[in-house]
Amino acid sequence: MTFRRWTHFGLAALITTGSTAMIAIAGAEDEKPKSPAAAEKSDKTDKKAEKKAEETVDVKIGELELKLPKSWKQSDATVPMRLATFEVPPGEGDKDKGEFVISSFPGGGGGVDANISRWIGQFSAEGRKAVVRQGKAGESEYFVVNISGTYMKPDGPPILRKTKETPGQRMVGVILNKNDSTVYFLKLTGPDATVAAQLDAVRASFGGEHDGEKEYEF
Repeated sequence: MTFRRWTHFGLAALITTGSTAMIAIAGAEDEKPKSPAAAEKSDKTDKKAEKKAEETVDVKIGELELKLPKSWKQSDATVPMRLATFEVPPGEGDKDKGEFVISSFPGGGGGVDANISRWIGQFSAEGRKAVVRQGKAGESEYFVVNISGTYMKPDGPPILRKTKETPGQRMVGVILNKNDSTVYFLKLTGPDATVAAQLDAVRASFGGEHDGEKEYEF
């Protein structure tokens, strides 16, 4: 009887071939199609990345310089006591657009606390949620007011002071104290999801950062 003698190189070749086959099988398993849940999660991650990378444009209103998302379109309509108005596209699942308003009033338009209370008062007390944060953008102090709930939406000319209860709404208001003592008011209102999705964009427009802020009690 003759026994085949395996040389060192022959054995090594066999081991290598077996290892390669195992790696190929493992690789094939890794390339399995993504489950619907995993694919949806990946799609959402891609959309978030797109939002973060959204192109901005420089906008100058009086002495105020902002960087606003390119998708926000300035309205040509002239509204009393407004420096500018922008239409914000609806967020995912929303039909109505958001509205971004820039204002400034002689004498600062009242104190910080009074304006915060006024904005919060524009929402029904039932189910209302409000958070106020304070920060600095360069040398400018600012306050961000984030309110959600049922908005008492203006209905008709401002002089009539009519409102309409509109549930599922959100407002992000900013009181921005510039170096020259001029106070600007930035206010984004609209459907909850639409406004919430643009919160970071509102902050970034004037150089604000959430991590550098603290909660403000009034």
